[in-house]
Amino acid sequence: MAELESGQGIRVVTPSDHTFTLDEEALSKLLLREDIKDRSVVVVSVAGAFRKGKSFLLDFFLRYLHHKYHVKDSGDWLGGEDAPLKGFSWRGGSERDTTGLLLWSQPFLTTLDNGEKVVILLMDTQGTFDSESTVKDNATVFALSTMLSSVQIYNLSQNIEEDDLQHLQLFTDYGRLAQQSASGKPFQRLQLLVRDWSFPYEHPYGADGGASLLEKRLEIHEGQHVELQSIRRHIAACFEELACFLMPHPGLNVATNPNFDGKVSDISPEFQTSLRQLVPMLLAPENLVLKKIAEQQLKAKDLFLYFKAYMTIFNGTELPEPKSILAATAEANNLSAVSEARDVYEYLMEEEVGGSKPFLDPGRLQQQHQRARDKALHAFHNKRKMGGDELEASYQEKLIKEIEEQYEQYRANNQAKNIFRIAGTPTVLVVLALLGFLLSSLAANLGVQTLVAIGESIAVGSLAALAVWMYTRISGNLRDIGVQIDGVADTIRNYITRQAIGTASRQLTTGENYKND
Repeated sequence: MAELESGQGIRVVTPSDHTFTLDEEALSKLLLREDIKDRSVVVVSVAGAFRKGKSFLLDFFLRYLHHKYHVKDSGDWLGGEDAPLKGFSWRGGSERDTTGLLLWSQPFLTTLDNGEKVVILLMDTQGTFDSESTVKDNATVFALSTMLSSVQIYNLSQNIEEDDLQHLQLFTDYGRLAQQSASGKPFQRLQLLVRDWSFPYEHPYGADGGASLLEKRLEIHEGQHVELQSIRRHIAACFEELACFLMPHPGLNVATNPNFDGKVSDISPEFQTSLRQLVPMLLAPENLVLKKIAEQQLKAKDLFLYFKAYMTIFNGTELPEPKSILAATAEANNLSAVSEARDVYEYLMEEEVGGSKPFLDPGRLQQQHQRARDKALHAFHNKRKMGGDELEASYQEKLIKEIEEQYEQYRANNQAKNIFRIAGTPTVLVVLALLGFLLSSLAANLGVQTLVAIGESIAVGSLAALAVWMYTRISGNLRDIGVQIDGVADTIRNYITRQAIGTASRQLTTGENYKND
């Protein structure tokens, strides 16, 4: 498991004095990698109270993913009986180990049966309700992980209590309000995971027992307090899919041995059986859940934008207003549409005038720019957006501005490929200098001193301009003067070219008329 052992949990959100900051550089290195950024994302997060085995569980997820997508054999993915558990940092004891939000540094790439390329990301979260966290800290961690994940695993101990449902309502309020202008449910899947389930005679271990327990806990019945009914309706309205899984206790060796390092041999057989059922249920290719926001599937580069948008408003000392989260979601949604449309423009332009392509006639370049621009705008308008027409119009204006700026770069690069343009200025100046010397020599033979002076001035001036032009190109100084010299040379060259073309056209016309006569 060399690849697994070489990876690590990257802390992309760091807590500090009850605020949270985003490590944008670390996140961009992960999500904007060339082999990842354009893939749809599956984000599996585990959240819940501290010291309840979240990181321990995630490391079994890592073991399964490594076996499924790297080793690719049909053997037992749990591995050897005496292999220690590697991956996200975890340890026994009563003090918290994980802080902030972490993503595994080595995403897992796969292709679905429909041909869609996806990347699977695992997210570890800071435990809630420890002695160091405020209500704001807890709400921030759970809200962020829920808003950014496609599968949120809510890690519970022993049972589903009423306060667990109340916390869930509190934590999901922000995400629900952040997408209140979009139709449909804001989140994809909530997977409640009850650890150390002690009543298998009431509800058996596994998914079936979890389903029957969850149905009972979320039941709304006559005579129930209106607040309790509201909590249950709220949870049902937030997630496209609700599920629950009941797991047994992992065994006394796990709970009491201070040197326990995750060896399968130290874990109870019943817990191993549950792992073999739970993990594929979440991570097998046919069970993967793609991340969506506002009913749009997110690519890794889109997820990067949403991370930035949410962290901008969650890193303060107070919980943000719901309207702020809604605005951040809408802005990230429109930014994603701009990014996708800009990619369309770049792809079409690179096909015609990319770095390895030869010089393209300026007229054809303009036509290609217009075609690519229209395609990009079409892609922008076709993507469902939040925030209303006014916000969409502002981002359309931003897109058009960026496209025009890119076009100017393509135009400049294309012009630089023109061999005649590259050699144009020095050629014109050398020719002018030769003509000046020739004029001076002829005028001296004829005794016309005025023409001698004019010829010498042209020759000396051309050579001086050539020297200055060469200096600007070599040193990078006086660039404005170099541009002015290029402009003068272009004007002279274009004038001579037009005159030559006009003369040739008149001669051809005269020749045709002569033949007709």
